[in-house]
Amino acid sequence: MKKRSILPAAVVFTLSLGGMLGYQSNAAAAGDLQQKKSEIESKLSNVESEMNKKENQISDIQDKQASLGGQLEAIESKIQSANKKISEQEKNISTTKDQIADLKKNIAEIKKRIEDRNAILKDRARAMQKNGGGSVNYLDVFLEAKSVGDFIDRFSAVKTLVEADRQILEEQKKDEQDLKDKQASVEKKLSDLESMLSDLQSLKDSLKQDESEKSALIKKLEKQKDSLKEEKMSLSEQKSILADQKASIEKAIAFAKKQAEEERKAAAKADAAAKAQTNAGSTGSAGSNAGTTRSASVKSSSGSHSGGSLPQVSSGSFTRPASGYISSEFGGRSGGFHPGIDIANSIGTPVVAAADGVVFRAYHSSSYGNCVMITHYINGKLYTTVYAHLSSYSVSTGQHVSKGQQIGAMGNTGESTGPHLHFEIYNGRWTPPPHAGAQNPRNYVNF
Repeated sequence: MKKRSILPAAVVFTLSLGGMLGYQSNAAAAGDLQQKKSEIESKLSNVESEMNKKENQISDIQDKQASLGGQLEAIESKIQSANKKISEQEKNISTTKDQIADLKKNIAEIKKRIEDRNAILKDRARAMQKNGGGSVNYLDVFLEAKSVGDFIDRFSAVKTLVEADRQILEEQKKDEQDLKDKQASVEKKLSDLESMLSDLQSLKDSLKQDESEKSALIKKLEKQKDSLKEEKMSLSEQKSILADQKASIEKAIAFAKKQAEEERKAAAKADAAAKAQTNAGSTGSAGSNAGTTRSASVKSSSGSHSGGSLPQVSSGSFTRPASGYISSEFGGRSGGFHPGIDIANSIGTPVVAAADGVVFRAYHSSSYGNCVMITHYINGKLYTTVYAHLSSYSVSTGQHVSKGQQIGAMGNTGESTGPHLHFEIYNGRWTPPPHAGAQNPRNYVNF
């Protein structure tokens, strides 16, 4: 009798103890999820700090651009002033060249007069040479005169010729000096103007060089600013992803707490039943009824889907997310680290959840394209899966999904070079580039 009464009680006690251990296990799971949540909150704080840093850097660049913009305006003003002076000097040079052209005509006339005088002087020299050279012989003029009137006429003529010769020589000297002075003056003026023009042109070239360098610097700063804005946008996206994952973990925590509370109640109920059985000395079949355990059901992936047949759901914690061939493996490749595996197939090929979980992000990303991110809590551990470059997705943030359930269709969106699914697995939370937490999917999925 003792044996018959003790056996059911022992069975009930064992179940009660198992329930308590299950409760403790789920409580520990909730604690682990709380730790993951704290890690995400810490990462969120770091991301926000980085975003503020990028914003300050963008502000600094904008200040530099504003300063350079003011300098460029001053340079442009100087260039315009230099252009105005150059234009004035070019006009002066043009006027001076016109003056030189007129002077050349004048010089030609002076040269003609000099040549004509030279001819006269040569004739006079030859005449004087015929007369024995030297100066005029007034005795010959007197002796050859036929009368006093003729002498006076001859003397006046000689005097006129001598005066003409003297005048010719003086004019010749004056014209030659005038010619030299005008040539020297115009040449100096032209030289000065050309020198000034050269200086102005050098100034303009220097200003243009300065303007070019500052414009290049502004463009460089603009690129830096655009790069920082992209980094800030990337950080903003990371912040949103982490915030969404934090929310999904909170749901997992709530679920774990609920499950723990239910198992605590079940354990208390089993304990009360055990005590009742012991007190009543019952020999019924309570043990066999209490020994019923939960079996994990394989969730069906039946339901509406498009783009072909769904991949077969495999055993294990994770299943293959899409059919097709592996076009790129996890790890290093040209262009950098590849944090996942690429499965190539035609656009529209069904993509399914690799495991049970909660969708914490379903959105369009500039890099991932159309993307779904799922939080999984399997055997007391947190995992994250990413499904990128989808042509479309059929789930929403906060939705519970089952292993093998279609969540979208393969595509070529975002930074993609052909139709494929980019699939990532993280042991824990999703981590931003360089994706330090990414794991090789082959460690979890049989491809």
